[in-house]
Amino acid sequence: MRLTRRGFLAASAAMAATTALPRFSTAGERPLSLTATTRVIEVDGRAATVMGLMNSSGRQGLVLDPGQRFRVDLTNALDEETIIHWHGQIPPNAQDGVPDLPMPLLKPGETRSFDYEPLPGTYWMHSHVPLQEMSLLAAPLIVRRPEDVTADRQEVVMFLHDFSFRPAAEVMADVTEGGGHHDMSDMGMPVMNHDAMEGMKHSGMAMAGMTMEGPVPTGMGGMAMDLNDIEFDAYLANDRTLSDPEVIAVERAGRILLRVVNAAAATSFWIDTGGIEARLVAVDGHPVEPVAGTRFGLAMAQRLDLEIDLSGAGAFPILALREGARERTGIILATSGAPVPRIEPLGDTASGAFDIDLAQEGLLRAALTDAATPLAPRPVDRSHMIMLGGSMQPYLWTIDGQTWGDHKPILARSGERVHLTFHNMSMMGHPMHLHGHVFRVVNVNGQAISGAIRDTVYVPPMAMVTVALDAGEAARWMLHCHHMPHLFTGMMTEFAVTA
Repeated sequence: MRLTRRGFLAASAAMAATTALPRFSTAGERPLSLTATTRVIEVDGRAATVMGLMNSSGRQGLVLDPGQRFRVDLTNALDEETIIHWHGQIPPNAQDGVPDLPMPLLKPGETRSFDYEPLPGTYWMHSHVPLQEMSLLAAPLIVRRPEDVTADRQEVVMFLHDFSFRPAAEVMADVTEGGGHHDMSDMGMPVMNHDAMEGMKHSGMAMAGMTMEGPVPTGMGGMAMDLNDIEFDAYLANDRTLSDPEVIAVERAGRILLRVVNAAAATSFWIDTGGIEARLVAVDGHPVEPVAGTRFGLAMAQRLDLEIDLSGAGAFPILALREGARERTGIILATSGAPVPRIEPLGDTASGAFDIDLAQEGLLRAALTDAATPLAPRPVDRSHMIMLGGSMQPYLWTIDGQTWGDHKPILARSGERVHLTFHNMSMMGHPMHLHGHVFRVVNVNGQAISGAIRDTVYVPPMAMVTVALDAGEAARWMLHCHHMPHLFTGMMTEFAVTA
């Protein structure tokens, strides 16, 4: 197999000149360009036309240097209207990228300018039109820290998608009209895979109502949960399947910073480092106290930064395992001359459900070096209980019993410390994303923690998660499930901040 570094996804300090976009230091220099367009990729030997976000070098995504402003001219080269959301970033509300809130969609041929100070870390950008995101209109947005430049390590991005050869509208129609695919109950799988957290070190971890042995969470009552309601044709890592994976050249015994982005529309993944112990050092762009392990999970829209020390020469597969299923994708890190093994796209056994007992989330602690540490404990000014509901038949997903358009805004005043408690009363998990803010996970299933700083938190079936945030700019900010069919059917509300 030929070694390749497709796109900018094998970025490292040694190749920064070819993968990073031009840096600028004065207001007079030109902004970066980004184009929403169509492109052709090869999936298991078949050509497929998908969407993409191309930079001025003709590659997917953006890489910003430390201290570089997000000054970007976005052009819509599609034959339909679009709008791009800078996921996890906190731009002015007018630049947030939600249709008509407050800016309209970009018309074909239109260009719109953006200018704000970005948060550092691993982020991504995507259309806020669900069918377009399902058509792969998404790309990495990497904002490097000063230590990324000085550290003796190679940076690699693994960008995950679920993919169908059929048009997204047809896929969505099958789901919404057919009531979805009851993955776990159809297969007779248990609610919890006892080995799901086996790859993560969690000594000393004990939380109320759960153990590492993986019981059914309180209130589950033995009912089977639904995991995957769409059967996709393929699962992609950096636009490729395991029939032709990206093979990234690495140094012998080198250190890797692996930035993993789950850009899938409706799939959670376990990241398996193949027995090589990794250190989880950041989630959703924000540093955490390192957690060692060989398997880490992430829901839709979440990100993981893993630091991996390679052991000598060889080929080192990094796999993404579809939650509750045998399908998998991934990349291969390989030293010069190392034979690259062929890896089947189906594993021998199905992976477990993702973090059903919130064990992984409960392990995470925000690092003191995080710039977001102002989210330290302080009196709570306002609390909201947010009920997550829905069903497979009829296929309808709600927040506080309502869908978008009939929703009741969640209110706050700028500067208030706000607690949002997500109570999931449905049998599917929901990755909940809040625009324009970061938050800290402070309680999981009744157990108080000083958890990670995030922008997207996963709420399993019959679970409760509380996050703390400081209400920001007075504006209407979207709060929604990042499972695209759930969002498509109305699982969105607004966090309305007043002055």
